[in-house]
Amino acid sequence: MTFITKKHLSRRTFLRGAGVTLALPLLESMVPAQTPLRQTAAVPKSRLGCIYVPHGAIMDKWTPATEGSGFEFTEILKPLEPFRDHICVISNTGHALAGGVGSDAGADHARSAAAYLSGAHPERGVEPRVGASLDQVAADAIGQDTPLPSIELSIEEVGVSCGSGYPCAYTNTISWKTATTPNPMENNPQVVFEKLFGDGSNPAERLLRKRKDRSILDAITEKVSMLQNDLPATDRVRINEYLDDIREIERRIQKAENQASADLQIPNAPVGIPESFDDHAKLMFDLKVLAYKADITRISTMMYARDLSPATYPLSGVREGFHTSSHHSNNRANMDNFSKINRYHAEALAYFLGKLKSSPDGDGSLLDHSMILYGSSMADGNQHDHYPLPILVAGGAFGTVKGGRHIRAADRTPMSNVLLTILKKLGIQRESFGDSNGTIAI
Repeated sequence: MTFITKKHLSRRTFLRGAGVTLALPLLESMVPAQTPLRQTAAVPKSRLGCIYVPHGAIMDKWTPATEGSGFEFTEILKPLEPFRDHICVISNTGHALAGGVGSDAGADHARSAAAYLSGAHPERGVEPRVGASLDQVAADAIGQDTPLPSIELSIEEVGVSCGSGYPCAYTNTISWKTATTPNPMENNPQVVFEKLFGDGSNPAERLLRKRKDRSILDAITEKVSMLQNDLPATDRVRINEYLDDIREIERRIQKAENQASADLQIPNAPVGIPESFDDHAKLMFDLKVLAYKADITRISTMMYARDLSPATYPLSGVREGFHTSSHHSNNRANMDNFSKINRYHAEALAYFLGKLKSSPDGDGSLLDHSMILYGSSMADGNQHDHYPLPILVAGGAFGTVKGGRHIRAADRTPMSNVLLTILKKLGIQRESFGDSNGTIAI
C-alpha cells in the first residue's frame, strides 16, 4: 500500500519577520501529490524581460550571414552561442516613428528609447507623449497577481541632458504606463533589493539595520527552520540555494556601499552602486532572477545606458566613451572598436541567460519559461538611423518560441510586429500594437 504524505503549500507562501516579507520559489510541495503541474494553480507563468542598449551596433558584425537554423553566430553575438536553442535573431525590422514624421522628422537620439517598447512617435514639446509600452501592457494582463506588477531597472543615473525640444523622460526610461506617464528606472541595487524583499518600515529603521550589518534573512531564520522540517529534501535544497543567493546579493551590495563610502574624493556618492558596469549589471540581473524565482514580479525592463551616454567600458578593451565610439565615421578600425563594446554588452546578456537557464522553474527552467527582448531602436549610431535594428528574442515561453534561428523578416518590417508577437506569445490578444502591420513567426 502506498501512502501519500506530500505536504502541500500555497504558491503564494510568504515568510514574514520584522520589516521583511519573503516570497518563496516554486517548490515541489506547492504541487498536490500525484497532480501534474500544469493542472494546478502553481503552474509557473511566463516572464518577460526587455533590455535596451542605445547607439545601435555594427550591423555586419551583428547579423548572421544565413537565415534559418544552423546559422553561425557573429563576432558580436558569439557569447550567446551556448544558448543557441533559446535564441532567435530577428533582422530587417525598424522603428520608423523613432525618427519622426513630417515636419517633426529628424535623425536624433532623443526619441530612440521612448519608441523601443511603444512603437509610437514620441512628440516634441514640454510634456511627453508616446504610447503605453510593451512591458506595461503585459503587466496589466499577467502581472496583477504578483506583489510587483513590474520592475524598471537601469545601470546609469537619470540624466538632465535630453536633446533640444524633448522631455527628459524620453531618454530616461523605456517603460510607459500610459502615453503621458513614464515609469522611472532605478539604478541602485540596494533600493531594488529593499523593494523586492523589504527592509524596515521607514528610513530610520532601514538605517538602523544597516548600522547593525544585519541580513534581512536574520528576521526569518526561525520560520525558515520550522518550514524546512516538514519539506522533502529536494525542496530544502531549493530553499537553501534561494536564501544563499539572497545573502550573496546582500554581501555584494554592502561591499559596493563600503567602497563608495570610503571614496572621499566623490561627494554624495550613491550608496550600494558598484563602480564597474560588469559588477553593476550582474547584480541587477541577479535581482531580476530572484524576483522571477519568487514570483515577486514577472515583468522587468532594463536600460544598459541612456542615449548620448559617455560611459566607458574598460573591460571591453575600448577606452573611448560609448557615444563617442558609436560615431565611427565609417572608419573600419573605429567600427571594429565599437563592435567590441557591442560584444561586451552581449556578454552581460549571456550572464543573465545563464542564470535563467540554471534556475529550475516547475518542469523546466526560468529560461524555458521566459521571453527576453534585447537590442536597440537605433541601427547605425553614426547615422542615427532606425533600420535595420539589432534585435533578438531569447527564451522558450513554455515551448511557444522555437529558438536556434535567424529570422530575416521582409524589408522594413515594423519592429512593432515583434512587440505584438511577444504579447501574443504571452497569451495577450491584441489586434495591433504601435505601428505594427502583422506578426513575426518566432
